[in-house]
Amino acid sequence: MPEILFYHLTRSPIEATLPELLEKTLARGWKALVRGGDQKRLDWLDGKLWADDTGFLPHGLAGGPHDADQPVLLTTGADAPNRADILFAIDRAEVSVAEAQGFQRVCILFDGNDNSAVEFARGQWSALAGAGLPSKYWSQESGSWQVKASKNTEPAASA
Repeated sequence: MPEILFYHLTRSPIEATLPELLEKTLARGWKALVRGGDQKRLDWLDGKLWADDTGFLPHGLAGGPHDADQPVLLTTGADAPNRADILFAIDRAEVSVAEAQGFQRVCILFDGNDNSAVEFARGQWSALAGAGLPSKYWSQESGSWQVKASKNTEPAASA
């Protein structure tokens, strides 16, 4: 069963947060699909990922001859030709319950300063967590990432 993670961005923009999460994904040996709602925004993000000062993040835009080989594929589509383990949904890209089942993890990143993005994320929470998928809501409100809510998850073991 996939794990659904919601990231409520209030202090860091998507272009700062997403590369960090993608680096962790690649370090696990996973492939990622980044789905956005707008091709122009993905083109912009593609430029940001290439220009990242922290190092090279291998990725590509969907529609090329090597989509299946990309460790990180940026797309507006529903297909995952790179057989991704994890789906990152940004900019109000919708994720269905059935679709989420095809991934080990689904991360939904949304701008906490945009009321319509917050409302969209709430709808996604209701649909995905409401269907019984293990879901966690992460917030950086206090300056560091903290789990603010969880549903359908086992309590964490104490250290």
